[in-house]
Amino acid sequence: MTANHTNQKGASAPFYHAVSDECDVFEMAFQNTLPLLLKGPTGCGKTRFVAHMAARLGRPLYTIACHDDLSAADLVGRFLLKGGETVWVDGPLTRAVREGAICYLDEVVEARKDVTVVLHPLTDDRRILPLDKTGEEIEAAPGFMLVASYNPGYQNILKTLKPSTRQRFLAIDFDFPAEDREIEIVTRESGLDAAQVKPLVRLAGKLRALKGQDLEEGVSTRLLIYCATLIRQGMLVERAVLAAMIEPLSDDADVKRGLLDLVTVIYG
Repeated sequence: MTANHTNQKGASAPFYHAVSDECDVFEMAFQNTLPLLLKGPTGCGKTRFVAHMAARLGRPLYTIACHDDLSAADLVGRFLLKGGETVWVDGPLTRAVREGAICYLDEVVEARKDVTVVLHPLTDDRRILPLDKTGEEIEAAPGFMLVASYNPGYQNILKTLKPSTRQRFLAIDFDFPAEDREIEIVTRESGLDAAQVKPLVRLAGKLRALKGQDLEEGVSTRLLIYCATLIRQGMLVERAVLAAMIEPLSDDADVKRGLLDLVTVIYG
């Protein structure tokens, strides 16, 4: 399991360019102790959004990258041997519940099914976390908020959230920013001049249009920032595009040649 803890109290909020009213929805959910589900493609800013809001609200943040082997015990904790004694060690979800922190489960559908069962008592008016191994029942401290995300484009019948789980959350649908906003974001994050960023964003739009055809997923804003950063550091545009916007999207040689043709159309 990968879990990161960030103490956001007094920290400046990471840069995030709001696309709509998502910041207002998050704040309202936080104020009313409601869980929140973020839906959208990989690399469109969901994780940055949560970090931004945690800092803005002054709450500690526990970020958990979900995967196939993530179990309920990884989240809540387990007994471990320490100094010859068996002691209970809280998992990141339990620490967040005790501390009144924001707990963010990134790509929650990648976790094992027993994880969602653990989340259910935290997503209704009980706001409790039962620890079966210790017999403890923890009531969420003030400030605790459960946030989860997933990419609907990657889900299939074997990996999806049950309606009974989805309907426990408020939800916000994320997508890539409009062209002008994405230019602003990439320019700020990479330091590359907006005039040079504009054709990169146009190219990203062309690549995203191929999703579901030659590509499983379109190029993310994150990759755009990587590409622009390489160019700002002096790398040739063609090489930067290949490294950051073509190679990460496909291993198929024919597909990559087709994508490079799009680069030629944009850049001449």
